[in-house]
Amino acid sequence: QVQVVESGGGLVQAGGSLRLSCAASGRIFSINDMGWYRQTPGKQRAWIAIITNDGDTNYADSVKGQFTVSRDNAKNTVYLQMGNLKPEDTAVYYCYASIKTSEATWERYSNYWGQGTQVTVSS
Repeated sequence: QVQVVESGGGLVQAGGSLRLSCAASGRIFSINDMGWYRQTPGKQRAWIAIITNDGDTNYADSVKGQFTVSRDNAKNTVYLQMGNLKPEDTAVYYCYASIKTSEATWERYSNYWGQGTQVTVSS
């Protein structure tokens, strides 16, 4: 089995910073992309950042220049450094990891999701 666990959410004042972490563990043969989404009440989950296993990154326009995604492949962990936070960044943040659990050639990468972590930015 594979587990994906997030940490680092909380309450922060506008202009502050937070770093989210997301660690994958369990039966992991290989991890491809890792990334982050966020969701606010009444809205669909929205993609915000991705990082490949080579370290290439891409961001949604809404967070470009404000958030930085990174990863530690030795720890199977992805991070989201969030700066200059605004009240509109308040959301539940979800990470995912695209994982193969075996070297079987028939297996494709599947996305495994964290449980979500609440980030609240007060004005």
